Amino acid sequence: MKTKSNRTASWLMLGAVLSSVLIYFFPLWKITLYAPQYPQGIRMYIWINKITGDDAYTLQNINILNHYVGMKDIDPHAVPELYYFPYALAGIIFLGVIAWLIKKRWTYLSWAILYALSGAIAIYDFYLWEYDYGHHLDPKAPIKVPGMAYQPPLIGTKHLLNFTAISLPEWAAVFMLVSVVLGFAAYWCCRSSSDKQLAHHHPNILTSSSQSRVLSHH
Repeated sequence: MKTKSNRTASWLMLGAVLSSVLIYFFPLWKITLYAPQYPQGIRMYIWINKITGDDAYTLQNINILNHYVGMKDIDPHAVPELYYFPYALAGIIFLGVIAWLIKKRWTYLSWAILYALSGAIAIYDFYLWEYDYGHHLDPKAPIKVPGMAYQPPLIGTKHLLNFTAISLPEWAAVFMLVSVVLGFAAYWCCRSSSDKQLAHHHPNILTSSSQSRVLSHH
């Protein structure tokens, strides 16, 4: 029997899938660098399949600055995650569509857990990428400060010599979070619906359960 809660769960799951599709069209993360020579800041955008900046020369300018402290060039072609993350997301979207078609609460829950774990792994992978760029410096760099590392923050603000780096999630990260929340919400609605159906078809079960709870309080 299709209940109102089941229909709501189906719509929530559909919203989760559509929200995931939007990830392809917006940046996941933004890192802004402020310095005396860049008072307006220069911005680098990390997408699921590319790295861009305010204009075509942003990455080149950042790489020139990084060169002085010995950081490696940021080359999108040398970041393998930018190749396989789009396919991983496509797989998650495909599984989301399957869960939406099956319309069972365990499919909603499994998909939401898989998505949440994948997102956590992606964020950890991003942290490792930042760590590699900030710590593995060229020993022949023109500027060397003993003990200094240049890893930008994962989230928040950090001062690196005369630079201020600000790292924040962008719209695609928000859409990812919304998808996970909607997936869990779909499971919750489906579970509530199942409880109501159980109470309708087997009222004695709830009656016994209620009596047990009353006895346990006494």
